[in-house]
Amino acid sequence: MSLFLDPTGRASYGIGLCARCSKKFFLNDLQSDPNSPGLMVCRDDLDDLDPYRLPARPGEAIYLEFVRPDDSLTDEGDLFTLSDVGIRGLDNGLDYRITDSGDFREVTL
Repeated sequence: MSLFLDPTGRASYGIGLCARCSKKFFLNDLQSDPNSPGLMVCRDDLDDLDPYRLPARPGEAIYLEFVRPDDSLTDEGDLFTLSDVGIRGLDNGLDYRITDSGDFREVTL
């Protein structure tokens, strides 16, 4: 059975169907759904805005409080490079180091 909508006192005679319940309403009574803007729904079928459909927040700028310098803090010359692996021994004031290739290097303190 169809429902008669009396257009008396309305600005327009436009009639539309709710996209969810398929009932007949005036166009002024239909609203755009916040989650699916293309759907025109009645006030009873209107959903709340889903925050998970919103774009992600921009990332935070996180900085270290104490940044490690790029240059070496010790002045040992070019005897060792950053790839050297050091093992220290304190025998007679000598400093022993083993490189990546397995060679022993001896440095006096």
